Amino acid sequence: MTRVDEVAPDIFRISTFKAEYGMQFNQFLLRDDEPVLIHTGYKSMFPATLDAVVSIIDPASLKWIGFSHFEADECGSLNEWLQVAPQATAICSAVGAMVSVNDFADRPPLALNDNDVIVTGEHRLRFLATPHVPHCWDAGLFFEEKAKTLFCSDLFFHPGEPEPLTENEIVSRAAASIRGNLEGPMAKDMPYTPYTEQTLMRLAELKPQTLATMHGSSYRGDGGAAIRELTTVIKDALGPG
Repeated sequence: MTRVDEVAPDIFRISTFKAEYGMQFNQFLLRDDEPVLIHTGYKSMFPATLDAVVSIIDPASLKWIGFSHFEADECGSLNEWLQVAPQATAICSAVGAMVSVNDFADRPPLALNDNDVIVTGEHRLRFLATPHVPHCWDAGLFFEEKAKTLFCSDLFFHPGEPEPLTENEIVSRAAASIRGNLEGPMAKDMPYTPYTEQTLMRLAELKPQTLATMHGSSYRGDGGAAIRELTTVIKDALGPG
């Protein structure tokens, strides 16, 4: 089942729980003069996600389709969205465009550099290059400056089917997931590099008021403090020594 919830002004969380994975897959729609879809979801999820978008806007009016890094749950149905939204353009990191999306996408993406801003009408969407955070060389994150919403991709991942939005802390949920995923075939999904801590601190300095998580509940509150706490967890669990 797919459900829609407004987690910040004009920002809608579209969530599908997949029992076979034991987790939620969340896309986010920014409703504005130039609507933005953040994450496309898997190709197999496209019909359900499309129905959810239809409940909010005319999908043909989509202007931008953004994602953090090249991975099936991030952009697997990109080409399906490009078909239903003829004016839409994919937005991703310059590295992502060069190494994957230029070849994969049916239309050329807009390659973004660090701190590039897209004005969608009432909102401003800033792109932050974050290589290997949460993972992958081409990673980047989007920050909506008006509502101070950080689209976190896989940061703060926690499994299950929790509530759409919480004002309680979510660091303990993310910490349990990180500490429980140190062994096995899906382990080591997030590398710890010499740049991990400074990248996370840069995100904390944005002082987001909403953390729009791709897997699990979104969080409303002191997002900067939550990111700083998560940084300590990641460093302790994954860092050197």
